[in-house]
Amino acid sequence: MSQIIALTNQKGGVGKSTSAVNLAASFAGLDRRVLLVDLDPQGHASMGSGIDKHSLEKSVLDVLLGEASAADTIVRQPPVKYDVLPSNGDLTAAEVELMHSDHRESGLTTALSGVLSQYDVVLIDCPPSLNMLTVNALTAAHGVLIPLQCEFYALEGLSALLDTVEQIKQSINPDLAVSGILRTMYDKRTSLTREVDKQLRDYFGDALLKTTIPRNVKVAEAPSHGLPVTQYARFSRGSQAYRVLAKELIRRLAL
Repeated sequence: MSQIIALTNQKGGVGKSTSAVNLAASFAGLDRRVLLVDLDPQGHASMGSGIDKHSLEKSVLDVLLGEASAADTIVRQPPVKYDVLPSNGDLTAAEVELMHSDHRESGLTTALSGVLSQYDVVLIDCPPSLNMLTVNALTAAHGVLIPLQCEFYALEGLSALLDTVEQIKQSINPDLAVSGILRTMYDKRTSLTREVDKQLRDYFGDALLKTTIPRNVKVAEAPSHGLPVTQYARFSRGSQAYRVLAKELIRRLAL
């Protein structure tokens, strides 16, 4: 059965889209059939996968509104080895449209149902806010992967996200669980990183993933080339870290 994992954090700039793209590439490199769903109107996951978001004839918005099927909208293996359900700025309209729908929380679940059998892993890149798009992702998902930086505001807003996850679990999706907390842009040389690291360990325990993603210039450069860092600079520290992360999640989640 496919595993659907939503990558979410209401705080922007934590490496969420970067992690979605590079995890998709790393899973694909380990012979998993992967679909990356770009549910962020910024379209960064689409761009980072080599897709021109401005030239899309159809996007995830059309799928959510029932105007196109996921099967007809998915971009099959662009320059990368996984499939993408792309997005662009048009997706901002979905928030209003979904609010007036009788099935506003389950639009993505319905949309994905026809293609799930084709994939081992579906990754959803959520917008950096707790809106109806994020609720759709959490309703469809089996697990939540939360990327965050080891910085002063790392834990701010995290309790609200975890409360939302619990509410979705109690009311809509009883199978939803936290798949892991991922530390990104990690630099253990700083005292702040070590201090926040301790707080995370104390608070999350086993939910904190062992793998960390280091600060790495190649990771930052790769999106401008429309490639995951695993293809752009496969021997870089960042590339190696994402491959290790994929293996850890495969073991943890039995993917």
